[in-house]
Order: sequence, then structure tokens, then C-alpha cells
Amino acid sequence: MPESFIQSVSSYLPIILLMIVCVAVMIIPQRRRDKKFKQMLDALKVGDRVKTIGGIYGKVVRIKEDLLTIETGSEKTQIEISKDAISAVENGEISKDSK
Repeated sequence: MPESFIQSVSSYLPIILLMIVCVAVMIIPQRRRDKKFKQMLDALKVGDRVKTIGGIYGKVVRIKEDLLTIETGSEKTQIEISKDAISAVENGEISKDSK
């Protein structure tokens, strides 16, 4: 009985190793992206241009813990959003094409 058990385990070993490698290949890059994104949010400051997950572009005018107030549009409308709603921080000015 022990020999048949060892044979069956050894026949599944390559499949198990392949699954472990596949999971590692998917998880490691995602962790790097998450770390970079968290650093981007931590470095966020008043005056930065941001894009929300909804596609709204604006300038950060106030940061209060996890809430941001952004100013958007020609009338400088202020919108309060969560930091989690930020998808990107733009370094330069926003072009008219992206509005």
C-alpha cells in the first residue's frame, strides 16, 4: 500500500508544481503593481492632477485622511471622493483633448 500511495503522489507532483508556479507568476506582479499604486496614493499632494476611476479629471485642492476634494471643470466645481477612486496621478497639465 505505501508503494502505491507514493506512486500516485509522485504522478501528481508535476501538476501540483505547475499550479504553484502559475499562481506565483500571477501573484508576484500583482503585488508589485499594488505596492507601486499605494506609493502613488501616499505621495499624493494638494495641486496634483488626478484621474478618477469614473474618468473625471481634476486638481486636488484638499486631502483629509482617505477623502480628497478635487476641483474640476471651467467653473471649478469641487467634488469630494475617496482615495480609492483615484486611478492615476497626472504629472503635467491636462490637455484639452482629455477633458
